[in-house]
Amino acid sequence: MKIILLSDVKALGTTGTVVDVADGYARNYLLPRGLAAEASKGSLALLEQQRRAKARRDAEALANAEALSKQLEGAQLSVSAKAGGNGKLFGAVTNANVADAIQRELGIEVDRHKIQLPDSIKSLGSYPVEIRLGKNLVAKTTVKVVPA
Repeated sequence: MKIILLSDVKALGTTGTVVDVADGYARNYLLPRGLAAEASKGSLALLEQQRRAKARRDAEALANAEALSKQLEGAQLSVSAKAGGNGKLFGAVTNANVADAIQRELGIEVDRHKIQLPDSIKSLGSYPVEIRLGKNLVAKTTVKVVPA
């Protein structure tokens, strides 16, 4: 019996895969639990339509991320922090501080979880920062920590 998997099944495959299984396995296990649906002409057409829509959404998201990457690439951001006389900070600059600086200076909202700092920034100076916008898309900027 040909079925379409509605969720990931360990021994069979991932969501949206069309597989051929034994009739009893499909009728007694997969279909009652909602893990699969019968592969009819209509359901196969719907599955193909969903794949095309997902591919279009992914391409649009990638184009938006690339445009955002061009805006962020090479940008000089400044973050002010309280510092002592020897240049050590009272605390540290976090990825949330960098996200606030991007919002303030460039007007772009970036999720703080996408910002990768090399180490904890605990002194004044310039530091390279990576912003992961997609699977293989990384924008590199520089953050300059200045005294408040």
